[in-house]
Amino acid sequence: MGTQRGQNINDNIIKEIVGILDGWSGKLTWEKLIESIGKRLGSTYTRQALHQHERILLAFQLRKATLSEKTNRLSPAAQPRSEEEVAMLIGRNERLQTENARLKAENTLLLEQFVVWAYNAHTRGLTEEFLSRSLPAIDRDNTRAEPKQQAPKANKHRAAK
Repeated sequence: MGTQRGQNINDNIIKEIVGILDGWSGKLTWEKLIESIGKRLGSTYTRQALHQHERILLAFQLRKATLSEKTNRLSPAAQPRSEEEVAMLIGRNERLQTENARLKAENTLLLEQFVVWAYNAHTRGLTEEFLSRSLPAIDRDNTRAEPKQQAPKANKHRAAK
């Protein structure tokens, strides 16, 4: 089974791709990432398609920077030789640090978006009390579909005027 054009990138696919990036080790390039996505998800995406999604772009940039820092800190001769369990724990630790850095960056972007929304709400006269109202309760046991009402047909005589 070869790879095929991927379905449109949605939140679940973004989560998968960001997960691939969080666990990435070795040299990171867009081409290698696309190849890895193809193997893992069975779909191929272009660099341009991946680059359009801010979470993917940010995760790529952060992981690449982290890998670059790690390479600069440890020369191949200075890398510790350890037991399999210690190596697994080190890998897990690196993955968690990468995920943590990505989540912090995403959180910063969300906070910036919140500031924009808060300002726009303020300029429209929306109060904090209005914006903080709780959502209406949903009674899932008694929810039923409302019959759809058809839009009134346009009056041909009025449209001609």
